[in-house]
Amino acid sequence: MAEPDFPETEFEERLTRAQRAMRSAELDALFFTTEAELRYFTGFRTLFWQSPTRPWFLVVPVSGKPIAIIPQIGAHLMAATWIDDIRTFAAPHPTDDGISLLADCLSRFSRVGMPMGRESTLRMPLRDFRELTTRLSHLEFVDASDLMLRLRMVKSEREIALLRQICGIGSAGFANAARLFQEGQTLKEVFRTFRIELLRQGADDVPYLVGGAGQGGYGDVISPPTDQQLEKGDVLMLDTGATKNGYFCDFDRNFAFGVATDAVRVAHEKLVLAVEAAAAVARPGRTCADLFSAMTAVLDQDDGDVGRLGHGLGMQLTEMPSVTGFDTTGLQENMVMTLEPSIDLGNGKMMVHEENIVVRDGPPEFLSTPAPKEIPVI
Repeated sequence: MAEPDFPETEFEERLTRAQRAMRSAELDALFFTTEAELRYFTGFRTLFWQSPTRPWFLVVPVSGKPIAIIPQIGAHLMAATWIDDIRTFAAPHPTDDGISLLADCLSRFSRVGMPMGRESTLRMPLRDFRELTTRLSHLEFVDASDLMLRLRMVKSEREIALLRQICGIGSAGFANAARLFQEGQTLKEVFRTFRIELLRQGADDVPYLVGGAGQGGYGDVISPPTDQQLEKGDVLMLDTGATKNGYFCDFDRNFAFGVATDAVRVAHEKLVLAVEAAAAVARPGRTCADLFSAMTAVLDQDDGDVGRLGHGLGMQLTEMPSVTGFDTTGLQENMVMTLEPSIDLGNGKMMVHEENIVVRDGPPEFLSTPAPKEIPVI
């Protein structure tokens, strides 16, 4: 049987907080179809979510333990979690991928919450959901996005310990850049080498690794690697989302090869100073918008000219809330956030920088080892 990522008390505490919130919102149950929410309440962790073939369902009643309604292929692994009520169906099925079981489970409820807002998805066929609502015409589905945001954005110390571990692994990997990277390597070789290094350092997986390179900056920050060779004067940026027990780090580092121009040096220092400015106001009671304003002030950018400059972090590479000028979500102790300023260098070039922090009662804890103000030159 699989080893649980957390003791049962972790999930009992999550359920207690959720059911308290459900009672306040007058909800009979919560209904989920997506991986992060199922794992949050059950501890069920598998890469089988990569397959879109089968739907997975979880019902969290206002009293009692969660109920898993899942394909038979997941029964053995789900039995290793703290969940007792596991109802399975043959999948894929030509006519009924668990809808009858799900309708039977939900039939006793009148008001059920599910994520419907920003960054939510419905991971089941829309026609099946329509059939479900037809069968359960008495039942009202309501938006529980804010409820789930409040639950998941504040991390337990057990979660933070895992995030600290994977961020330490990412930091150790970046610390070996001078040994790993050199002029003449292709970006494909750079990406492959860094993935291997992160795994060697102890990461379970590296599902996210993007970056870019170019003379005096790079054109974008989400490109897959190419056969482009690193040359003197290039700036290389790598942004990694490695995982440990299903929890992500998410931060990047910049490296200059051979020489860094004055413009690159100034931009790098300004990005680090922007992170420091945000960290200086990252306190309980402040808002995501405050973090955003602190960074844009250092970057001399108009708030309306940039997107978000960070986000929540945890079981997903990016979680709510967002560090934007319009997100007034209040910061709370034990929120884990990324601080991710970017700067436009002109001529289609840019630079970005990112760190991972925990909001504390006082100065935040940096989970990633902070980058120096001076860009490293290899």
